[in-house]
Amino acid sequence: MAKIRSNKQVNGTFGSVWVNNEKWFDINKFESKITFDYEDVNMAEDLATHKKLIGWKGEGTIEVKKVYSRGAKLMADITKTGIVPDIKIVTKLDDPDSYGTERASFEGVTFNEFSPMSFEQKTLMTEELPFNFSECDIIEQIEAAAPAA
Repeated sequence: MAKIRSNKQVNGTFGSVWVNNEKWFDINKFESKITFDYEDVNMAEDLATHKKLIGWKGEGTIEVKKVYSRGAKLMADITKTGIVPDIKIVTKLDDPDSYGTERASFEGVTFNEFSPMSFEQKTLMTEELPFNFSECDIIEQIEAAAPAA
């Protein structure tokens, strides 16, 4: 039986993020997920509870090394004006030793919170920017490759 070589597991170090076409070089971690909303459906002469998809929710978190004031730059004006700008996030995971590249885009992005200021002595600072999104497109995905014999 053929096995997958361990070096083909994707290394997250090769992940990149663009926010509104600006590449963020201080990315530490990126996560996104979609949660489906279902409603129970009961059918005649069937004891099982079935499910009907009624919607979904997209959410995620960008964690950056505290090099720039990313949260303040994006969100401080919202607190003054009440105007939420259009935000688009594009991600890319491109480990040169893997079977390919994975890219996704997220639109209808709204950031949920930010910290105007925080720090801790003798600690390298990071900043978490939780967000929601209403559109997600898988632009490119890693295709299954035949494992080496």
